[in-house]
Amino acid sequence: MAAMATMVAAGCGGVWCRARQRCARWPGPGSRPFLRAQRAVVCNARGGAVSAGKSGLAPWIPVVGLEIHAQISSNSKLFSGSRVQFAAPPNSLVSFFDASLPGTLPVLNRRCVEAAVMTALALNCRINKKSLFDRKHYFYADLPAGYQITQQRVPIAVNGSLSYSLCIDNKMSQMVTKTVRIKQIQLEQDSGKSLHDDTRSQTFVDLNRAGVGLMELVMEPDMCCGEEAAAAVRELQLILQTLGSSQAVMAEGQLRVDANVSVHHPGEPYGVRTEVKNINSIRFLAKAVDYEIQRQIQELGNGGTILNETRAFDSKLGCTVPMRDKEGKQDYRFMPEPNLPPLILYDAKSLPANMNHQQVINIDWIHERLPDLPSVKREKLVEQYGILPEHSFTLLSEDGLAEFFESVVKQTQMKPKKVIGWILNDLLSYLKQHSLTVKESPVSSFLLADLLNLLEKKEISSTAAKRVLAELWKGEGKTPLETVKEHKLELLQDQKELEQICQAVIDGQENEVMAIKAGNRKVLNKLIGLVQKKTQGRSNPVLVKQLLEKKLSE
Repeated sequence: MAAMATMVAAGCGGVWCRARQRCARWPGPGSRPFLRAQRAVVCNARGGAVSAGKSGLAPWIPVVGLEIHAQISSNSKLFSGSRVQFAAPPNSLVSFFDASLPGTLPVLNRRCVEAAVMTALALNCRINKKSLFDRKHYFYADLPAGYQITQQRVPIAVNGSLSYSLCIDNKMSQMVTKTVRIKQIQLEQDSGKSLHDDTRSQTFVDLNRAGVGLMELVMEPDMCCGEEAAAAVRELQLILQTLGSSQAVMAEGQLRVDANVSVHHPGEPYGVRTEVKNINSIRFLAKAVDYEIQRQIQELGNGGTILNETRAFDSKLGCTVPMRDKEGKQDYRFMPEPNLPPLILYDAKSLPANMNHQQVINIDWIHERLPDLPSVKREKLVEQYGILPEHSFTLLSEDGLAEFFESVVKQTQMKPKKVIGWILNDLLSYLKQHSLTVKESPVSSFLLADLLNLLEKKEISSTAAKRVLAELWKGEGKTPLETVKEHKLELLQDQKELEQICQAVIDGQENEVMAIKAGNRKVLNKLIGLVQKKTQGRSNPVLVKQLLEKKLSE
């Protein structure tokens, strides 16, 4: 582990969101209270969320802020050399420091600091060249020291921003870009994990996760509904994965979200907020936020009050449930961490001439090596290949799909605008149907490009191409050309034979022929389909259309 003992250096217009979630413990969609709550909360994409309630009802403004814990992608923990591995045997990755044995001291992991700086730069943050570590005291069974090392007073980065896009009325072709402010990014330790055995009424503690490096990103309350919160977290997830600063796999607990939700009337101070803790799914985040907005509006509408409490989202019931109240503010007794000096970072101007570059972290050096962020990649895909902006979002939303698309484009004669259809409509649907990632696809970019070349050269029809793709998906090791020959899917080259088939179809469809001659040209597509069926997809639809039109005009 690269570590440092003393000093480390480096340096919404027109979008409306409706809460739509239901819960067994809350009035259902058919009930009047639910419908009132549903009508009462909507969210304006300009940031001024207002309600569309009934006449005479005061509008509500929902306010949503997020706190996100991202596990840093590092081989070892934040302050110890213990290995980081998901699903390792319980308590198999615990050092003396992780177990908080007397006399052990923290040694800062250089990789974790670099990852935090990289993330802060990507999120337009101001890097604090001097940041401090603090102890945050609280008592859980899975926190052996009785405190967490964090950065309460002076975090590593502050005052950033994250831009994200969301659809208008669920239409990918209509998108709006919004920005949420980042208050701060801080380094801190993760806690261990408590495993509850209800059958034996016992709780076991696994300290494998204790001491793993986290980045806590605190977002300002600039959002107003679940859709916005979900879109912001998804964009952050893509950025972290692009940087490599976190794998950000929510299913493995590498990205956990706490949502702070409140509602208030225009011109009034923010309402009492509730915190929905440890949401581990983007879909659940949207549901939890929207439900909580509904719940608070209905509670206030019925004359009740909102408690300052911590809640959890029950994914099975689709609602939030109370965990503990926060009315009595917990005293964490923050104090400076006595075993860690200030974290010092440098840039090119402040870096001392006689300083060993291996012993410091240079902010400018990291900045120069930042990869293209998702927003830049989308712009390049649209500009270079002429695809639609919404297609660029889909390409980047699936890990490895953009690279797959570019690889196919380089190997085929087909235009990128046609290739994107095969990638998004055919390949992606196969992947989702079989729950596979792009890397697990049995159809490589080479095989798909080979297939599209056959189609572009007019050696097979599009119908036949889809049959070939289905055969390739079986992973039997055959090439597209071998599959075409084996199943006799080559285009029908004998025009006389094709003319006879077209004539036979015309003779057997008197009603359709009469409709076409009466001016209903759409019926022609049915005849084309019948010819395709008779030829088992081996005929060229364009040629078939020409032959049918010629015969119908005779």
